[in-house]
Amino acid sequence: MTNPAENKGRVALVTGGGRGIGFGIAKKLAASGFDIVITGRRDKSDVADAIIALEEARADASQVIEYTAADVSSAAAREALVRFVDDRFKRIDVLVNNAGIAPRVRADLLEATEDSFDELISTNLKGPYFLTQAIAKWMVQLQEAKRERRTILNVSSVSAFVASINRGDYCISKAGIAMATKLWASRLTQYGIGVFEVQPGVIATDMTAGVKGKYDALMETDLLLDKRWGTPDDIGTAVAMLANGSLPYAPGATLVLDGGMTLPRL
Repeated sequence: MTNPAENKGRVALVTGGGRGIGFGIAKKLAASGFDIVITGRRDKSDVADAIIALEEARADASQVIEYTAADVSSAAAREALVRFVDDRFKRIDVLVNNAGIAPRVRADLLEATEDSFDELISTNLKGPYFLTQAIAKWMVQLQEAKRERRTILNVSSVSAFVASINRGDYCISKAGIAMATKLWASRLTQYGIGVFEVQPGVIATDMTAGVKGKYDALMETDLLLDKRWGTPDDIGTAVAMLANGSLPYAPGATLVLDGGMTLPRL
C-alpha cells in the first residue's frame, strides 16, 4: 500500500464525487493522501455531509477538500471546472470520470426516445470524453515540465458489454467510455499518463435503489459468485490502487468489479 505521505500535495478530481460510487472513490483517495476536488450538479450546501465525511477520511488534516458545482455535459461548465482546479492548485494528478446518469425511464429499444438517448450520451460519454481532452492537455504540459505519476480513470459499467434491452442508451454510453479508455491510453501512455477503466456491476447506491428488490432476489440464485451487493468502497479501493500506481505495465487496463456476475461459467 502506498504511504499517504507520498501523495502529499497531489490533486485528484472526482466528478460526481458527492454521492454513491464517486463518494466511495473520493473517500479512498482522501485516505491515500490526495487533495480532493469533487463535483456534482447540486449546491455546495447539499453536499455538506459528504465534505465533512471526506475531511474525516483524510490521512492528514492538511489535505484540502473542495467542492464545485459542475455539469459535465456542458462545455462551459467543463472549462470552468478545469479553471477552478488550476486556480486553486496549479496542478492535477488524477482525474476520475465518474459522473453519470441512468435513464429517467427504462424503455424497450422499440419505444426509447431520442431525448433520453441525447441526455445520456451528453452526460455519460461526451462530457467525460471532452473533460479528459482538457485535462489531458494540461497533464501533458505538466509532464513535459516534470515527469510524475498522473492517472486518468474512467468509471463505466458491466453494461459496456452486457446488453440490457430496456436501457440501450445507457449501455451504449458505457460502451463508448470503454472505447474512450483504449483511445486515451493509446494517446497518453507515451507521456507517462496512465489511463484505466473500472466496470462496476451491481453496486448499492441511490441509482440502484429502484431495482433493489429485483437484485435481492437474483442474489439468491447463481447470478453472482460473491453473493452480496457491491459497495462504493469496493470501487474506491480499486480506483485508489490504480491512482497510487500499483498496476504498472498495463496501459488501458480494465478492472471488472462485479462479484463474478459476468465471469463465463459452465
